[in-house]
Amino acid sequence: MTSAATTGSVRIGDLLVKEGLISREQLQKALDEQRQSGTRVGYNLVKLGYLQENELTRYLARQFKMPAVDLSKFEVDPKIVKLVPADLAVKHLVLPLKRDGRTLTVAMADPSNLGVIEDLKFITRYDIFPVIAGEFTLKNVVEKHYESNDVQMSALLSEIEGMETESDVEVVEDTQEEMSATALAAAVDDAPVVKLINAILTDAVKRGASDIHFECFEHELRVRYRIDGALSEVMKPPKKMQPALISRFKIMSSLNIAERRVPQDGRIKLKMGKKVIDYRVSTLPTLFGEKVVLRILDKGNLTLDLEKFGIEPRAEKELMEAVSNPYGMVLVTGPTGSGKTTTLYSCISKVNSVDTNIMTAEDPVEYNLYGVNQVLVRTEIGMTFAAALKAFLRQDPNIIMVGEIRDLETGGIAIKAALTGHLVLSTLHTNSAAETVTRLLDMGLEPFNVSSALNLVLAQRLLRRICSNCKTTYKPDEVELDAAKMPATMTLRELRFTEEAIKDMIARAPKDAAPLLAKVTPDTTIAEMPFFKGKGCDACAGSGLKGRQGAYEVMFMTPNLRKLILQNVGAAEIKDAAIEGGMLTLRMDGLIKVWKGITTLEQVVRETSA
Repeated sequence: MTSAATTGSVRIGDLLVKEGLISREQLQKALDEQRQSGTRVGYNLVKLGYLQENELTRYLARQFKMPAVDLSKFEVDPKIVKLVPADLAVKHLVLPLKRDGRTLTVAMADPSNLGVIEDLKFITRYDIFPVIAGEFTLKNVVEKHYESNDVQMSALLSEIEGMETESDVEVVEDTQEEMSATALAAAVDDAPVVKLINAILTDAVKRGASDIHFECFEHELRVRYRIDGALSEVMKPPKKMQPALISRFKIMSSLNIAERRVPQDGRIKLKMGKKVIDYRVSTLPTLFGEKVVLRILDKGNLTLDLEKFGIEPRAEKELMEAVSNPYGMVLVTGPTGSGKTTTLYSCISKVNSVDTNIMTAEDPVEYNLYGVNQVLVRTEIGMTFAAALKAFLRQDPNIIMVGEIRDLETGGIAIKAALTGHLVLSTLHTNSAAETVTRLLDMGLEPFNVSSALNLVLAQRLLRRICSNCKTTYKPDEVELDAAKMPATMTLRELRFTEEAIKDMIARAPKDAAPLLAKVTPDTTIAEMPFFKGKGCDACAGSGLKGRQGAYEVMFMTPNLRKLILQNVGAAEIKDAAIEGGMLTLRMDGLIKVWKGITTLEQVVRETSA
């Protein structure tokens, strides 16, 4: 059967060359890849970016005289998926799609493999109706429906089987001091439980996840990772392991395993080889058991270089000027998980020196910074942000960082500190830089104090990056441009971009975008601007996106803005005045990253407002 598939692949390759869709050289590279990895020519052509998958599927359908299906537009019923065993589906790349009487429709990448069709008939007891699907998409869908369950878990367990768990992964902090000799405690130390937890913790770090979600439902458990801001299912451990798995997490993070009625918070510190990883653990009682969420704090991934975050030159210059002032207030704003704390740590690292006393009040302390006095806020014992701030002012500080200004008391003390010779850094939860000012006034702070104390407000978001392995240019349609509220005939001048902003965009453009941006002026229309997206490849698991990039709105306090704050004007007027002064809004900064080929228009529309 292999030879037939191979012959078919070569014929398809020759046909594609004959049709002028690929070159002979591209076909040769795909054949070389086939010899090295064993994957088929068609798959390699899509993976290498030489051919669109739908074009390949069309040709396959023509060759085998068989219908084709576009899996990206097909919702697969989980009940139907269970008709085919995971090992068979993954090995031969087959996916059951629908059942009609005694006939089961199955998507296949290689319909010439009659042996697999016979196996499917025998196992499912149905007549098999094969349809062709693009191998690249099919592989991702099969992995999503099968590998996320039994196969993935088996792979993880087998991967960790050969590890010497005690030396490679060890709990650095003390575990629970007293453990009752119960059956549960015995189950917690059972080898499969320990191995599975260690496998999950190490696998999440390898994949670059920021969070692990362990969720309990009525008939199943689910493990999900948050990677680049998006959650994806990884596995479904056996339901019977639920009590032991939850208790294992609790023991590792020094929580009370007997208390299941209230939320608990703890930490795990693991040593993986030479690397030490912190996990912040939170448990929450739900209807069918406790949900456990672990935030991964990998100091090795902590980047404190603002330029690498994607901040534009003028914004970076103004931010550095604001944090270099001996006094005043710098505020960073944005939703949870938008990178506010990382930005503040970056600012602190720039001004951290032997002759500076830096004090921070955080809830929780995410990363340990050498040379910085970090205080953990504990509201339950009265150690609030306001209480920490009052104590800081008696500790002879130069720079104070407050995790968040949540109320009038904290805001009032922070403003007074900023006005009495201290540099104060903090965060707020608002949608834009201008709204931060009105939020402070709404809290009850006086306009003259806010006007005098503020040095700069920075609003930020995290946008998913386009995968560099499969990036390509394209022209957005009217629907996409309407969603972004910018018709194709609109100019950059009408979008309020200045010549300085355009010059900075061109100066920092990546190599692939630089030639396309070289002749851009304020009068260039949207239709003339370059747009990019990812086609989907192995490197990005077919999503076209990999990694994240910051979008920044930096509002530097000018005399004109201070005057407007004193007049207690609205956020819209403050925003307009800041743009007139050269500020890039979050949407404008996001569009620059679109035209540079860093992110997609869809990401910018989703994360920012016009």
